[in-house]
Amino acid sequence: MTEREPFDAPFIWAVGIEDTNVGWPLGGSPGGLDEYEATRHYAHWRQDLALAASIRATQIRYGFPWYRINPGPGAWDWRWTDEVVAEANRLGLGLIIDLVHYGTPTWLNGSFTDRSYPDAVAAYAREVANRYRGRIAGITPLNEALVTASFVGLRGIWPPHETGQGGWARVVVSLADGIQRSIRAIRHVAPEMHIVHVEATHLWAASEDLAAEKELLDQKNFLPTDLVFGSVTAGHALHGWLIENGIPGEHLAALARGAQRPDIIGVNYYPELSARELAHHEGNIVGVTFNAWTSGLEAIIRGFADRYGLPVLVSETAVEGDDDHRIAWLDAAATLAHGLRAEGVPVVGLVWWPLFDFVDWSFATGEQVIEEFYSRIDGRISPIVPPRRGAAIDAYFRRMGLWRLESAGSDIRRVATRAAAAFSRHARGIAKEVSRGSLKVGE
Repeated sequence: MTEREPFDAPFIWAVGIEDTNVGWPLGGSPGGLDEYEATRHYAHWRQDLALAASIRATQIRYGFPWYRINPGPGAWDWRWTDEVVAEANRLGLGLIIDLVHYGTPTWLNGSFTDRSYPDAVAAYAREVANRYRGRIAGITPLNEALVTASFVGLRGIWPPHETGQGGWARVVVSLADGIQRSIRAIRHVAPEMHIVHVEATHLWAASEDLAAEKELLDQKNFLPTDLVFGSVTAGHALHGWLIENGIPGEHLAALARGAQRPDIIGVNYYPELSARELAHHEGNIVGVTFNAWTSGLEAIIRGFADRYGLPVLVSETAVEGDDDHRIAWLDAAATLAHGLRAEGVPVVGLVWWPLFDFVDWSFATGEQVIEEFYSRIDGRISPIVPPRRGAAIDAYFRRMGLWRLESAGSDIRRVATRAAAAFSRHARGIAKEVSRGSLKVGE
């Protein structure tokens, strides 16, 4: 292997605001799920942007709620987003805009598998890029195709409520088509704009008797991105699997012809959630979470960098717990990122996600299990279940933010944590003692 030169592009210290928006009626909420509504971001968005600027974040991953902006075919409402973009510009925050974060407008009757979806999302991408050209740093056409396909295509949790491997395959192919068309639309009107392709990442482990299941999951980890890159041709490991699950060969051929190459690969990694060991449990095969810490993040970064030959952004990362635990992860992730850069691995930055705590998605769906997480305690495998229906919103807060959410009557306050100050020290480039030695970060 040829030895790499150190990678010395400026390092991006960024944050993100949880922006899941599913505007369809859901099991426990006729109004669907909108994290901006649940966390009162719509009421406090100016304050929240100021919080990001106060800790010297240079960029922010931020979502536009498609269902609000585009309430009908050809109808657009930019009043709120115009204000947000103007304020971010005033604060010096570069915006990386999520166009789609798990939901579509309800006028797309089939949601992600509606025949009109790829063209509709491309039209949306074109409008955003054209309107905000020169005022936003980049666009993510769709956040986490893998998770989207799991929730809406495999398990039927959110629209279009497809199920099984065939449903997963149909959703993934439609998402890839939409991403390709969105990239083409963006580059047509704003060729200078950065395209950040963001994917969930999983690290799988398994005993020998589950090696075949692990191999399939490892291959699926890259499949949505491979489809966007147009590399799923006859020689691809999952080409035949997709056809067996109902995807016409001509659809795959069209995706291969429409290959698109984004500018940056974003990898979302949570050390206590992204790594899972396959195990037998009550007649099923489940993924039991384990903490892979920085070894897992390193494997993910190297895997995506080597496979696609593009710069990698750690586009989401955090741990849940007290300040000491979150600061330890921030220090460890920073040390790893800068160590990889010194080797020549093109890591361009790190995004702490979320800026402030978010509300567990089960808040909008009652007691329905959204994410199938299992843990192993004293040798026993147990599912991680959401709060019971009717619990106060505080029970649904996921404590992963640099600011802590606290309910205050009908409002929700933001309370700074020591982790926010630690992020600011990193972003200022102050030398910190971290687990592998002294490292000056943020340069």
